[in-house]
Amino acid sequence: GINFGAPFLINSHIGLAVNFQDLTTREPVFLDEGVADYKYNNTSFEVLGLYSFNLRHSLEVGLTLFNEDYTYLEGATNPNIPQDFNIDKILYKGIYNYDGLDYYYQYVDGFKNTLNFQYVISSEATLPDFLIGWNDIQYYKRIGKKGNWASRLRLGLASNKDSPFAPFSVDNNLNIRGVGNIIDRGTGAIVLNTEYRHTVYEKKWFGLQLNGFIDAGTWRNPGGDFGDFGDDQNLRVYPGVGLRFIHKRIFNAIFRIDYGYGITPNATNGFVFGIGQYF
Repeated sequence: GINFGAPFLINSHIGLAVNFQDLTTREPVFLDEGVADYKYNNTSFEVLGLYSFNLRHSLEVGLTLFNEDYTYLEGATNPNIPQDFNIDKILYKGIYNYDGLDYYYQYVDGFKNTLNFQYVISSEATLPDFLIGWNDIQYYKRIGKKGNWASRLRLGLASNKDSPFAPFSVDNNLNIRGVGNIIDRGTGAIVLNTEYRHTVYEKKWFGLQLNGFIDAGTWRNPGGDFGDFGDDQNLRVYPGVGLRFIHKRIFNAIFRIDYGYGITPNATNGFVFGIGQYF
């Protein structure tokens, strides 16, 4: 991927962002007959107009032209779902940010809210047009000199199409640590991540943090109703622990390792690696 952002390109309020991405992953698709694995490629070009009302409030508006290419690898099949298809799409996007966060090296304090709304138009009926929106509320609190409590609440809804390609996914790297790589999809999501981070070792340029967390979420099934949020089969609760290796002089230069252990029925467990704090 290549990302360019200049928030004050035009003047002290107006800017521009241009992004290009070519991403290939192995994606499970959940059919009535079982799980099918596809090779998925997404090639996209995005242009966003940026407007800063002040240091805390900002708006992003723009569109993304992208292509999705699915190639069947193995697993279940359905006569109504093609095994190979290539689709062009247009995505219209609007994001409103309130950023009230204050940073002191690896410590964060304050409140942030991000409202994201998208409309996706597809060139084929295999993947229908849909609306999707979600709101992320993030809260951080310094505790003493070495502690930091962090929480994120995501509330999201999308067009409730009964499709195996529903836009919200249950995934290690997005919302529930330890659950696995895309184990389910839905058209609505309620997710809470909360953790306590404590710095146990610190030098001039390096810091080591330990953290304990609880990730919990529930989803609405494709074509389902709001009662799905209360269904035990859709609820995941994963407590866990982790490590953070921090380069204090480079912003967000953090290598993280987390281990999540599920305590809800049919749960899994596992490690999650990444760059930067989880949220």
